[in-house]
Amino acid sequence: MAVISQRFLRDGRDLPPELETARREIEQLARGYGLDFFDTVYVMCTYEEINMVAAYGGFPVRYPHWRFGMDYLQMQKSYEFGLSKIYEMVINTDPSYAYLMDCNLVVDQKLVMAHVYGHVDFFKNNAWFAPTNRKMLDQMANHAVKVQQHMDRHGVSQVEQFLEMCVSLDNLIDPYAPYLVRQRTVTEDDIERASLDRTVGKLPAKDYMDPHINPPEFLQAQRARREADLAKMKGFPESPERDVLGFLLRHAPLERWQQDLMRIVYDEARYFAPQAMTKIMNEGWASYWHTKMMTEHILTDAEIVDYADHNAGTMATRPGQLNPYALGVKLWRHIEERWDKGRFGKAWMDCTDPLEQDRWNTGAGQGRAKIFEVRRTHNDISFLDTFLTEDFVRHHGMFTTRYDKRTKQWVPDSTGFKEVKGQVLDMLASRGAPRIYVVDANVNGRHELLLDHPHEGLDIQLDYAERVLGNMARIWTRPVHLQTFLEDRPITLTHDGSTMERTNAHVRGEPAFQEEDE
Repeated sequence: MAVISQRFLRDGRDLPPELETARREIEQLARGYGLDFFDTVYVMCTYEEINMVAAYGGFPVRYPHWRFGMDYLQMQKSYEFGLSKIYEMVINTDPSYAYLMDCNLVVDQKLVMAHVYGHVDFFKNNAWFAPTNRKMLDQMANHAVKVQQHMDRHGVSQVEQFLEMCVSLDNLIDPYAPYLVRQRTVTEDDIERASLDRTVGKLPAKDYMDPHINPPEFLQAQRARREADLAKMKGFPESPERDVLGFLLRHAPLERWQQDLMRIVYDEARYFAPQAMTKIMNEGWASYWHTKMMTEHILTDAEIVDYADHNAGTMATRPGQLNPYALGVKLWRHIEERWDKGRFGKAWMDCTDPLEQDRWNTGAGQGRAKIFEVRRTHNDISFLDTFLTEDFVRHHGMFTTRYDKRTKQWVPDSTGFKEVKGQVLDMLASRGAPRIYVVDANVNGRHELLLDHPHEGLDIQLDYAERVLGNMARIWTRPVHLQTFLEDRPITLTHDGSTMERTNAHVRGEPAFQEEDE
């Protein structure tokens, strides 16, 4: 990978006078619009340096792993062959750090700075980023030092091998864990008290009315419920747990150095989770503000063509793909227009005349306040679920796709609003990866691990599953079972750490676990 000088890591590289002047002007503009952001430090980089930082997820230093080198080489080749170029990169820290490539045009640097202030405002004020570590730059450096220390003590090969197993599981976390309490703590005393307590909850009633208020069938149902609750308390875990990597960290038989490495991977995966949960909102918000500032205040006559060309390339949407920049900025503008024109509330919802809807404009002027309110509280799922309207879908020609097994290609399927919205929300709910739950950590009393994959329309990839389950079995030191559906048939994949077997049934002989929508 590229060699990063100590000066880059310690002090960065100062902006040239022209860009420093532009930075101050853009910062003043952004604050004038009401954006509220951390202090933002801009660092000038060569294309090799910015590719290295991008491969590390925006951080100059991280623990060693081959995937960072692979990403770096891919970006290097892509840039050298003229296939892609990095315009902006910013990290969620306080202060925030943004990277500028020194060979980009001045107009590109202005665009990036305006875009960055939108991102940093989003990082600081969106509720889903509130639990994140704002000092992650220092934490990443500490992680790198810890991994190197473990390599010195236990050997490079052994540490790399275990780190590889952990990294293969870094998408098996519960992204909502920092915001919700998923499980309660059940002690042995709780279980013992529940086992000894044989009383049945009866509804209060006079003696002469008791047979009618508490009939035998009701009391029997109450007893059955108590038995079910007791069985649930004795389960391990008590209820299905989505945070698979966190569960392994807490309960797998790990040595102290292994716990340390898994904790590093786990902490970094949780740090990056809100970025995946708000990709459309975040990129759309930054694009909204850079477009407004560039077109209304910053651009000179000589820069318009270059700006339009480069901005159009970022906003372009290819058939069958979802561009978060384009969808996000269009939806923010849609929300602002609706609230500016008063297209909300009961009167608007009751209006069914298309011509009247098209002319509707109460002059409410609440658009700007509304988008700042939405920016504070939503993530991508709630954002699109709330504000992706039928008019928006129709106006922008959105449609669903399906996989054609005969041609082995994705083809257009439907332009219906419910179908389009449903497919978009399904994509966001899984973040491109299957949702896996720990169902039982003591299958048949043998301390084997049972996982469940709620089937959501796409079959699991067996080659990926084999590698992940193998790594999990080696960490758990006992066989691991995954029950799912393949071609609409129930199957269970079992890995003992060396080989994987497939059984055409579920371990428990029951349908795969289904969780209510998040």
